[in-house]
Amino acid sequence: MSDVKIGVVGCGGRMGQALVGAILDREGATLSGGTEHHESPHIGQMIRHPLTALETEMVVSDDAEALFKTSDVVIDFTCPTATVLHATYAAKYGTVHIAGTTGMTPDDEQALHKAAQSVAVVYASNFSLGVNLLFYLTRKAASMLDEDFDIEILEMHHRHKVDAPSGTALSLGKEAAAGRSVDLEKVADRVRDGITGERTRGDIGFAVLRGGNVAGEHTVSFTADDERIELSHKAGDRTIFARGAVKAALWAANQGAGLYDMFDVLGLPKD
Repeated sequence: MSDVKIGVVGCGGRMGQALVGAILDREGATLSGGTEHHESPHIGQMIRHPLTALETEMVVSDDAEALFKTSDVVIDFTCPTATVLHATYAAKYGTVHIAGTTGMTPDDEQALHKAAQSVAVVYASNFSLGVNLLFYLTRKAASMLDEDFDIEILEMHHRHKVDAPSGTALSLGKEAAAGRSVDLEKVADRVRDGITGERTRGDIGFAVLRGGNVAGEHTVSFTADDERIELSHKAGDRTIFARGAVKAALWAANQGAGLYDMFDVLGLPKD
């Protein structure tokens, strides 16, 4: 059985480099190419393994459409505008689309839903096995603890992250809300500043920290009078997300059309 040809859009960034390395290291996968936006200084440079510096025979291109045309799967950790465009390429060429882009609006996500009518699309805010287990545990805990337990979600990332709260933090909020059978948009408290008044019973709060080179830390606290339960995940390096995305790529290459998430890839229950 031949290797799955996997391409990376946005291959020059920190996450893109981690993805390139994870593909080159993974048995059963082969790197089919990498792209960057047309103004990137990486255009025309040889694609290398980020740790060993071993050169491939490919250079960084600015032609994302050609990458989708020649790949079995393309992994996409770029920006919402680019991911929407990439979804159209995935549908056009029947290329599996692994989308880890955060900051997507409901309108943006419609492009992924449309592509999923004709090809497998895996869309997740986080591709780590540990984080997806945290999603599951958060929902379970929220379903078992009533509103006497206040839910707060704290996340920290590196200074370069441009969106807040993180997509992972928002997904944790969705899982907590699902556990309590409520709509997150109605109970989310994302901004606290000044005289805010008492905490509203049943709200799900978010707090954000930024600094240094932190790959990602998330804690969900369930706090009642005199006791607190905390569920946490700390990422030491973004390679854990890259390895999960490559695992998703190899899994999705054998799936039919549809919109999937990491619960599907990992076989975690959704209820």
